[in-house]
Amino acid sequence: MRRRSAIAALAAVCAVASVLLVAPPASADEVRDREYWLAEYGVEQAWATTRGAGVTVAVIDTGIDGSHQDLAGTVVGGSDFSGVGASDGQTPVGDGDEHGTLVGSLIAGRGHGAGDGVIGVAPESELLSASVGFGVGTSSSDDQIADAVRWSVDNGADVINMSLTRNTLDWPESWDDAFLYAMEKDVVVVAAAGNRGSGTTSVGAPATMPGVVTVAGVDRRGEASFDASSQGITISVSAPSEELVGAAPGDRYFEWAGTSGAAPLVSGVVALVRAAHPELDAANVIERVIRTARSPGGEVPSPILGYGLIDAASAVTAEVPAVGANPMGDLTEWIRVNRRAEVAPSPTTVVPPEAAPQPEARPPAETPSAVGLLLPTVPMLRDVGLPLLVLVVFGGLAVVALVRAIRQYRRLRAR
Repeated sequence: MRRRSAIAALAAVCAVASVLLVAPPASADEVRDREYWLAEYGVEQAWATTRGAGVTVAVIDTGIDGSHQDLAGTVVGGSDFSGVGASDGQTPVGDGDEHGTLVGSLIAGRGHGAGDGVIGVAPESELLSASVGFGVGTSSSDDQIADAVRWSVDNGADVINMSLTRNTLDWPESWDDAFLYAMEKDVVVVAAAGNRGSGTTSVGAPATMPGVVTVAGVDRRGEASFDASSQGITISVSAPSEELVGAAPGDRYFEWAGTSGAAPLVSGVVALVRAAHPELDAANVIERVIRTARSPGGEVPSPILGYGLIDAASAVTAEVPAVGANPMGDLTEWIRVNRRAEVAPSPTTVVPPEAAPQPEARPPAETPSAVGLLLPTVPMLRDVGLPLLVLVVFGGLAVVALVRAIRQYRRLRAR
């Protein structure tokens, strides 16, 4: 069963219907044991170094229900940009309102009790909840996203997770400014690639934007997911997007699928790296994540898996050479090349009268005489007189020949 098609210009990218897994209370066997990525993708190993303390991740989504038993204390700030949600961003809005809570739990869920419930990849990180409406709200989805990005940066986000897509390769100019603002403030932006199962056959914005970490999805075997992922040349890394489990409003748990879930797993890894290496800027944090990914072999990066499958332990502990620029591209340069304004006239330089250049002195032109006006000039003879003379001569010869022919004809008839 499919979750839903894209709504208006912007849509959450959870491909497969969220299926109610268990009603509370849940035991570790029912929820925690389903989080196979914790062991298989090096997360538990990375926890020996860090669990993400001191890092803040903004989730721009439908809103996070911070009252869930697995998210208690994780949401440290929030705001609503749809105009129809709560001011703290913690009242889910729009269709599929469980989406934001599912995403948040995969990043920073803390579980509850003695090992029960969902635990995120970076369980000691903190969350900001920026609620937006997918197809609903008092302003356009594009404007909501731009405002949410800026707000997230201004409120201390180190990472921004965007499990959403515009379903177009391009994006509005308002996103230029907002995303550039985030990158200039050293924030890592992570976006879902989208899902074929939702009709997104190739990645759409914001996953097409230079500088953004774009996440594709794989199945339980680590192979590219057919329904719960899409492909494109901007893909950075891959993470599990099938057989996921997450927390939902009302202390519930859902099994779900889609790159909506793969993206927060990568955001969690980014949070671990930022916690373990606070000296690194965003470009070098991204470099660690992509260079330590497990390569799929063949072309790297590939349009299907990017640099490969995330490896949290290696991302945190491996030796990775430093870089001087974001390996995912330069948004500033893209804007310079693709948003060129029309060339404006050069401004006029105003100078004082005494410094103004004077016109070159020329002798006064002579007034032509009446006779001169009647006589043909050389150019006139060349351009008009000669062709006319040729026409008159050949025309006269033709007339003479015609007259002779007529006379000859008459003489012949008279005989």
